[in-house]
Amino acid sequence: MVKENPMQKHKKVPEWLNSAMWSTPSPPLSSAYVAVDRRKTPHLRHSNDSDDDDDADSPVAESPKSVTRRQPPPARPGPVTPKADSNGTSTSSSAVTSAASAEEISRHAQLLVEVSKKFINMKEVRRLAAMGLPDGPGVRSTVWKLLLGYLPSDRAMWPAELAKKRSQYKHFKDDLLMTPSEITRRLEQSAILASDELKGGNRCLLSRSEVTQDEHPLSLSQSSVWNLFFQDAEIIEQIDRDVKRTHPDMQFFCGDNALAKSNQESLRSILIVFAKLNPGIRYVQGMNEILAPLFYVFRNDPDEQNAAAAEADTFFCFVELLGGLRDNFCQQLDNSVVGIRSTITKLSLLLKEHDEELWRHLEATCKVNPQFYSFRWITLLLTQEFSFTDILHIWDTLLSDPEGPQETLLRVCCAMLIIVRRRLLAGDFTSNLKLLQHYPSTNISHLLFVANKLRALPTS
Repeated sequence: MVKENPMQKHKKVPEWLNSAMWSTPSPPLSSAYVAVDRRKTPHLRHSNDSDDDDDADSPVAESPKSVTRRQPPPARPGPVTPKADSNGTSTSSSAVTSAASAEEISRHAQLLVEVSKKFINMKEVRRLAAMGLPDGPGVRSTVWKLLLGYLPSDRAMWPAELAKKRSQYKHFKDDLLMTPSEITRRLEQSAILASDELKGGNRCLLSRSEVTQDEHPLSLSQSSVWNLFFQDAEIIEQIDRDVKRTHPDMQFFCGDNALAKSNQESLRSILIVFAKLNPGIRYVQGMNEILAPLFYVFRNDPDEQNAAAAEADTFFCFVELLGGLRDNFCQQLDNSVVGIRSTITKLSLLLKEHDEELWRHLEATCKVNPQFYSFRWITLLLTQEFSFTDILHIWDTLLSDPEGPQETLLRVCCAMLIIVRRRLLAGDFTSNLKLLQHYPSTNISHLLFVANKLRALPTS
């Protein structure tokens, strides 16, 4: 068989894709970048993911000893420069790395200056955040809140706005997390107090409490607190199961320690409150995976007051994030122009525009339906495809898009396909599906560079 020349020009393949940069392997990840082992996919509704084992050809990642903050990643604006090989053939690597580090330090300094201003220029913050946020204490927490619109651009308004939101969330919990017994008891106490005020005397006599139809545990009335409670029980049970298996490889979320249990309780409360306030969506399996990065970032804020209020801050940011993605979670809209199937079709068309050869091979030759792999990518914002630390850096870019994360997400998904195009073009249905459902470890800076390239390139 004649081997294909890596630099050979393909029909319908854009010129930029034939650059030697794409055939250059990414440099090996340092120990700080090693990804944690990905676990099995949560059982999403109508997902077609298979349970096959990881691709034997895919790199096997080791689990790090901890998930503590690491040094900032290589600069994102340009391509990743390979390190010198064992023979020392690459002589410019150290110089380029040094220049990239200097550029990154300068960019991070600009970001700190911007968020310290009295009136924050959100356009500039988004531009800097899209190229990567530093892992320094509190930076990502503050910037994500700005990007999601939780914090206003006027710093003078922050204290009042945070106090109002945090108080509002406390009221949500007080009202929505009560059991029917507690609700009934409060109603009875209010009724007794009102009766005592009217009667004035005879306060030593015990009056018989009348149980109304809506307060009876067996009531089928739509307004009955007990009927609503039993309807919610199934969803709450599902939330409990999902929360307990959120990132089992991280002690922050799972374990017998007090911190993990407290964090699980916070995740549970947020999801229950969200489900009750959004009856059109309620809770969809996998929402816990989207919630986890937000809570992790806010809970690790070095400011003790902000860390203590992480649950409230996470709730409102979670609401903002899902605001642009909620149609993907509404099963009634699956076949509509705004539903998840329409979003998957957009990804397919994006790949066709930028790499028709790969698109044709996957969908026409191999018959790989994009839904088989991209359903999880899109609905869970890639949280199941990469290590947790890499997820945070991908989200820096997703959240920085002023139009919402979905368009940037589709470009990142398209870049994921292009990066492994040689393996896909050489594969059949089985091997390609296995590769895409168990995406191999990759350099995130390189991935985001390719995604950004897709934004800048005109389609043909």
